[in-house]
Amino acid sequence: MSGPRARTDEVELGGTRWRVHDLALACCALEYAAASVRLQSARAGADDSDVARHFDLLPAGPEQADVLVVSGTVTDAMAPAVLAVWDRLGRPRYVLSFGSCANSGGPYWDSYCVTKGVDQLVPVDVYVPGCPPRPEALLAGLAQLRRQVAGVPA
Repeated sequence: MSGPRARTDEVELGGTRWRVHDLALACCALEYAAASVRLQSARAGADDSDVARHFDLLPAGPEQADVLVVSGTVTDAMAPAVLAVWDRLGRPRYVLSFGSCANSGGPYWDSYCVTKGVDQLVPVDVYVPGCPPRPEALLAGLAQLRRQVAGVPA
């Protein structure tokens, strides 16, 4: 797929390690990258939190992913690419909308070419607010998704 930079990480959900594919469309992709660095540091022993048990950076594509993180502004022209990635995800599949632009169009909501949230295209399971949200917010959103899938109340 040409266009946005994408990466895939792995998250443990319900005792199974699930892969997370980041569809990096704009600024929030930097926060996703910062969260990935934090996770790699945790795996190296620099952090005593259990976050390292849930993530692992993998250079895999959406075919191997269960969770799609949409980070950034979705434009109407980009909609077919978002749908193509969604269609290529494994099953079951989940979507985490990361940041104000992915959630609702952000500061560009009134632009003629901006999709008013990725939920106009695909079902969203978790919304992470912020402009941009901090890396910790991404980790909290993935933890929320993990609890949601496991049926644990928030």
